Amino acid sequence: MAAKIKDYYELLGVKRGASDDDIKKSYRALARKFHPDLNPGDKSAEEQFKQVQEAYDVLSNAEDRKLYDEYGDNWRAVKAGAGPPPPGWEGPTGQRSTRGARAGGFDFNDFDFGSFRTSGEGGFDIFEELFRGAGRGRGQRSDRGRDVEAELELSLEEAHQGGRRTLQMQSGKTIDVNIPAGVRDGSTVRLAGQGGAGSNGSEAGDLYLHIRLRPHPVFRVNGDDLEVELPIAPWEAVLGAKVEAPTIDGRVEVTVPAGAKSEQRLRLRGQGLNKRNGGRGDEYVRLKIVVPTDVSAEERRLFEELKRVSRFQPRS
Repeated sequence: MAAKIKDYYELLGVKRGASDDDIKKSYRALARKFHPDLNPGDKSAEEQFKQVQEAYDVLSNAEDRKLYDEYGDNWRAVKAGAGPPPPGWEGPTGQRSTRGARAGGFDFNDFDFGSFRTSGEGGFDIFEELFRGAGRGRGQRSDRGRDVEAELELSLEEAHQGGRRTLQMQSGKTIDVNIPAGVRDGSTVRLAGQGGAGSNGSEAGDLYLHIRLRPHPVFRVNGDDLEVELPIAPWEAVLGAKVEAPTIDGRVEVTVPAGAKSEQRLRLRGQGLNKRNGGRGDEYVRLKIVVPTDVSAEERRLFEELKRVSRFQPRS
């Protein structure tokens, strides 16, 4: 039995008519809350993070969101090439079904779409049999197997470090994929001979995996460079300080110069993303001065004293 897909709007805690900004804002808050790096060893948080990520991946894509809103749990089948289901697809209980909708001679209800997953984090759907009849070709001969195109979602860490993924096909076939370090959003990985089967003894087609990077809850990507926001206290900005900042490889110590301003950027050379041809980008730490909201009586007294003796005129 196919696993029931959870309500993506409910997972993100937004209404169905939520704006893109509301969806992004809710995702970032939840991603920070459940991110594995912030909840080491908490399997429940890790699973929740994956579900939140999956929900955001769908609802942040205008085409996927439209299909999900219209076809519910069956949206992936329609996107794969089944086309709109025929009249009468709405069941008596309101549960939509793609019974009778076909692509390349296959009935979508013959497959468990919940099982078309990679074995790595944040899997994606590969409709192997369906693509043989409905996949996009790349000008290959008629007897050669059809080329298959699919999307592979990676975390920023996976794209930076590279690694190995095992893709699990619905037929039970597994494919090992080597992800080179330094791949970027929009890159393509070609797996020769892993597409549709050829006819009359001809060679199989190829599988083209189009890389898509998931948004990161901490870092923003700008080409090879990363940007991260770093909160600092008012006295750290005035006096200068040595504080820790996150990088893609772990936390490092950075020096906040005396008299630092909010939105000032500090450059960490060579702490950005790996490049395909060697070398690395940079990381930019954007300072954000934050003030305490809950102060003790002694702290308040000291701030009052500072107010009395300070000659600083912020609006002059």
